[in-house]
Amino acid sequence: MSTPHNSAVKNDFAGTVLMPGDPLRAKYIAEKYLENPRCINEVRGMYAYTGHYHGKNISVMASGMGMPSMGIYSYELFNFYDVKNIIRIGTAGAVSENIRLRDVVLGLASCTNSSYADQFGLPCRPVAAASYELLKAADESAKLLKKNVHVGTLLCTDTFYDESGTLAQWRKMGVLATEMESAALYYNAARSGKKALCICTISDCPLTGESCTAQERQTTFDDMVKIALETGCMLDS
Repeated sequence: MSTPHNSAVKNDFAGTVLMPGDPLRAKYIAEKYLENPRCINEVRGMYAYTGHYHGKNISVMASGMGMPSMGIYSYELFNFYDVKNIIRIGTAGAVSENIRLRDVVLGLASCTNSSYADQFGLPCRPVAAASYELLKAADESAKLLKKNVHVGTLLCTDTFYDESGTLAQWRKMGVLATEMESAALYYNAARSGKKALCICTISDCPLTGESCTAQERQTTFDDMVKIALETGCMLDS
């Protein structure tokens, strides 16, 4: 089966898919970490690959930026390609004063200013939450790799250039970091009866103006990728 956005056929994808936002990061991960990676999609430049990591069948595919793009690709993976687990791996901006540049955050849940969940016709906005199984596996993987992680709530927003000035208020609500894809992924996983987790590297601190260099982003991104790959190896599928 193929879709307007994905030329892969049935069984091309592994049961677990890692999803960076950037297509070139998907290519980088496949070429650096996977054994015998095979490109299975290039439609719209959204590269997808399947290969092996420590003997485990793993796929990696770009999601693009924002909830609409993540919504399309994760929906198709869950519902058309029988993917069981999606682990988003991307960058985020620190909100909590306890989060620093290059830290890794595991998204327990996701607050959002998006209307994405309106499609479900519920009387209120449902909670967008990670799979406990994936969250537990990621936390264990980080410990095995001796990598420190923070676990908590993300803010998933539709606006990268935001003029509302509400980040300080979200900080008071215990939000750790802000990004743009987790809520759509968590909603799609819940609706499909599948599992999802968002793992983020802190690339900047919007409230202080700090940001990582390109080299620093690359180094810490690798830490996050290793945690996600080891997590994938712990899963049944």
